[in-house]
Amino acid sequence: MNTRVLTGITTTGTPHLGNYVGAIRPAVEASRRDDVDAFYFMADYHALIKSDDAARIERSRLEIAATWLAAGLDPQRVTFYRQSDIPEIPELTWFLTCIASKGMLNRAHAYKAAVDKNTAAGEDADAGITAGLYMYPVLMAADILAFDANQVPVGRDQIQHIEMARDLGQRFNHLHGREFFVLPEALIEEQVATLPGLDGRKMSKSYDNTIPLFAGGKKQLRETIMRIVTDSRLPGEPKDPDDCALFTIFRAFASETETAAFRQALLDGIGWGEAKQVLYERIEADVAPMRERYEALMADPAAIEAILQQGARKARAIAAPKVAALREALGLRAMATAPARTDLPKAAPKQGKMPRFASFRDADGNFRFRLFSAEGEELLLSKSFADPKAAGALQKQLKALGAAAAVLRIRPLGVSLELDGAAVASTPDCRDEQARDDMLARLREALDQLAAQE
Repeated sequence: MNTRVLTGITTTGTPHLGNYVGAIRPAVEASRRDDVDAFYFMADYHALIKSDDAARIERSRLEIAATWLAAGLDPQRVTFYRQSDIPEIPELTWFLTCIASKGMLNRAHAYKAAVDKNTAAGEDADAGITAGLYMYPVLMAADILAFDANQVPVGRDQIQHIEMARDLGQRFNHLHGREFFVLPEALIEEQVATLPGLDGRKMSKSYDNTIPLFAGGKKQLRETIMRIVTDSRLPGEPKDPDDCALFTIFRAFASETETAAFRQALLDGIGWGEAKQVLYERIEADVAPMRERYEALMADPAAIEAILQQGARKARAIAAPKVAALREALGLRAMATAPARTDLPKAAPKQGKMPRFASFRDADGNFRFRLFSAEGEELLLSKSFADPKAAGALQKQLKALGAAAAVLRIRPLGVSLELDGAAVASTPDCRDEQARDDMLARLREALDQLAAQE
């Protein structure tokens, strides 16, 4: 079973070297692991909390998508999408809002920090604080719970948000008596690399001390590196590598051999101008190929849009069935049939025709089974099993599953059923999307009927 790991990417500002070393590069490397089902989303709803500059948000979404793709993120291997392309996320946010306690949200770090700042300034505690900032943890919980993420990589300052997502998921599960949500774990990033900026402080847009990753091309990269603040030691005087921003940045890009050589050059008294040129050349060697891909992507926004829309379809294939099950649990059902009376004693399940399994043997000797509705319609065909006992064990699992707990992944003309992250059965292909959705409803009904018998 693969571990599903979900990462959000803030869509404000232009990516810089610190973003690349601290977040983009390690995340891209992690996405290549065979045991990880990686989800990466651009958190553009979250960006609205921090910025009301529409042009900036639009530009930032394009730049950040191009940056991650240029850095090697493979959209065929991962699920890469925009938060705002998934309508199930705001819907789930509202479902969770209705069970979120105000006391929990009052304790959120970002809200408390804003209140403390107002109080220190002698202003009303909630001055300038929007409901968006206040509800930020619920939106983040929806981002995570919609996709049954097992792990969410965060720094220690974000652990509280994962704990809140767990609390909300657990509360919903408890209120409705089923395990609707996987409860996520925080994946603590203890070794997140941080780079010093032009003034020696942590590289951050807040300090206006960043070195651009791609913006302005190699000319801008070199000019910015040449502005890094150094001390007054002259050429020939030894420099302290352990107290030198140039060395810290160099080490983030260089091999051990290159790092040792640069350290020795500083100890031997290399001039600051020459040291900066060495740093620029080392960074440019890594950045130049990525910049070429970045510029090609920036020149073709339609190609990026197509990638993001493909990612949205993959993401919605998971989120849509999840939210559909939640709507059922909450009573937000279609009114095709009258809802059951809640003031009457529960009747025993009707005796008569029920959904049934039919096992058979393929020509290659392996075993499979079909699930038929009470009316005889084929709803599922299982994968192939060499061992008939394994096929029987799967039937037993499906009998007890129920529609709410089923993970149903929507395909263009059909539906796959997953257990432990792997597809174990699928519906026949339908003629169109409406027919697929109708079959999905009948499959859910059949799973609930089977579970009621257990």
